[in-house]
Amino acid sequence: MTLRSLILEMRSRPHRVVHDLAAAAAADSTTHGSSQDHRWSELPEELLREILIRVEAADGGEWPSRRSVVACAGVCRSWRLLMNETVAVPQISSKLTFPISLKQPGPRNSLVQCFIKRNRVTQSYHLYLGLTNSLTDDGKFLLAACKLKHTTCTDYIISLRSDDMSRRSQAYVGKVRSNFLGTKFTVFDGNLLPSTGATKLRKSRSSSNPAKVSSKVPLGSYPVAHITYELNVLGSRGPRKMQCLMDTIPTSAMESQGVASEPSEFPFLGTRSTFSRSQSKPLRSSSSHLKETPLVLSNKTPRWHEQLRCWCLNFHGRVTVASVKNFQLVAAAAPTSVSGGGMGSSPERQNERIILQFGKVGKDMFTMDYGYPISAFQAFAICLSSFETRIACE
Repeated sequence: MTLRSLILEMRSRPHRVVHDLAAAAAADSTTHGSSQDHRWSELPEELLREILIRVEAADGGEWPSRRSVVACAGVCRSWRLLMNETVAVPQISSKLTFPISLKQPGPRNSLVQCFIKRNRVTQSYHLYLGLTNSLTDDGKFLLAACKLKHTTCTDYIISLRSDDMSRRSQAYVGKVRSNFLGTKFTVFDGNLLPSTGATKLRKSRSSSNPAKVSSKVPLGSYPVAHITYELNVLGSRGPRKMQCLMDTIPTSAMESQGVASEPSEFPFLGTRSTFSRSQSKPLRSSSSHLKETPLVLSNKTPRWHEQLRCWCLNFHGRVTVASVKNFQLVAAAAPTSVSGGGMGSSPERQNERIILQFGKVGKDMFTMDYGYPISAFQAFAICLSSFETRIACE
């Protein structure tokens, strides 16, 4: 049978049949090892592409059915590369499929609906993707964080696994660190190299003495965002005021033709994963001068409701419990200084499109909805800063 006839036959089959064929290939690869990997890797590229397109189209775009897409990417290298080409990034598809999706910008025209569960005993936080519009579904686990208190600061370690919070782990994603007062936070990306010089340095060290290079050691943590809460020096009661300086996202990303960086792989998850090094780079040079103007996010100012006697924001049903932690972030027209004790005058907004909203729905349950140009990792990190108790801001 010729390649053309094979493809014609494949196109004539229902999606379910092709879906089952790909699932069988993934199962064989997992069960029988490298010999089966070799067999499935020899499929003609045009035929394989047709199969993977059918699998991507057949799952409906929702979890848990998207496990089939992930399974196909794990069959072998050729399947993984083609599946990466087939699956659209979250900015276009609004789907979180592979772990690298957590570092890629969210959709432009909608918000990805997630929720955070807090465990007060273990001081841990778990981020889930909402599978339905209900606030009670179990969700798809995305990220975990644990709180570590130090003498002069507090760290929130973010990991791909809830049972592995070590910074030396392959699951380490990044961290959030606060100052002593809990008014300023820095978000660190654990998989980001700030310059090609650092990349070359690491490569030269690796090639000169490979025995001393451990795959379990992260590349390092580099600041990608700075969060500032305005000091409440007068002690007046009211909503918090916050700003987020996004070091790796230019202001131009908010334009209609603007682009935010989209890392394609993670570094430390092995050959059977779809992860490798992030290509995002901070917009600051080593001399601390900005190459591009970074995006600034500020919280949308709530309105005072005379009848309810409280500050109110419209969360469109996604937040049900009043809390000082609740906020909505929108893009500011221009950055303001975040180096002083306060944040100065409020900047003029470019628009009122919500980029991130966070709010309470239960004693230890919070919703987190985010969209372009920030990623799930960045959104989670910003929300973690809201959990920190800060008398100076209340």
